[in-house]
Amino acid sequence: MTFRACSRVACLEPSVATLTFDYGESLAVLGPLSGRKEPHSFDLCSRHAERTSAPQGWQLMRHRLVADEPGANN
Repeated sequence: MTFRACSRVACLEPSVATLTFDYGESLAVLGPLSGRKEPHSFDLCSRHAERTSAPQGWQLMRHRLVADEPGANN
């Protein structure tokens, strides 16, 4: 997989997660980095993924990220 920087403005950290939205269900989904860049998703570094919240009235579904696993940085 090629390097993809975080989608947040001025953040040059590598992406570890992808954030997508299901507008019909008012659901935001944060999961492992997708295999390719999609136009309607946001790739986030670990810091921004950790701080992400859903819009008011929406549910945020977080899938476990590999970076969150014990020993992932070894």
